[in-house]
Amino acid sequence: MTIYKYLIDENMLPLYQEQLLAKQPDLIVRAVGDPEVPPKGTKDPEILCWYEENGYILVTNNRRSMPMHLLDHLAEGRHILGILSLRKKADIGQVIEDLILIAEASFEDEYQDKITFIPLR
Repeated sequence: MTIYKYLIDENMLPLYQEQLLAKQPDLIVRAVGDPEVPPKGTKDPEILCWYEENGYILVTNNRRSMPMHLLDHLAEGRHILGILSLRKKADIGQVIEDLILIAEASFEDEYQDKITFIPLR
């Protein structure tokens, strides 16, 4: 069993971090701008490097530019644990449930080097 650590993108509502921690307090969930993680305003390529080096999976609603940044990152021979991207009009309750499920029941490399849209169903 793998328990992922999540880094929540700065453009997402703080409610995602709050709800995840309320429902699953043993998860490690940080948001861009929190202490010990990149500050708000950090460029996406730098975010990718940081969370790769620190063992996090990114949760984002950035469906526009993140795919290109990921391709560039992979072209440099780098790797990531994965990006979980919110679907348009995603229900926060379903997103929270899926993030908990992914953290607890995923294989170590299940989301590696790819973008997966959540909710999963």
